[in-house]
Amino acid sequence: MGYELLEIARQVRERRAYQNLSQRDLSRLSGVPQAQISRIEAGKIDLRLSSLIALASALGLELILVPRQATPAVRAVVGALSGTSEGDEPRPAYTLDEEDDDD
Repeated sequence: MGYELLEIARQVRERRAYQNLSQRDLSRLSGVPQAQISRIEAGKIDLRLSSLIALASALGLELILVPRQATPAVRAVVGALSGTSEGDEPRPAYTLDEEDDDD
């Protein structure tokens, strides 16, 4: 399995854990068998696109094809919006803090 697929497997595992979902919970939400989720997360099988779409949807993620040349910019934007440390809760693109009020 290539690096990209291992990275996707890691992200699926981390997002599932962040949302406090068991593999069985994710299976129920996505329709992907729990045994297949286990093998995907362990990097033991090649991930089918249909399974990836179902898992992403169940985890509140979106799959987007990006031109390779735009990948660094997209990663920078996503990193800025979602926090940069593992386990960080995703941050909103903007907030309405009390300090920003012009009363």
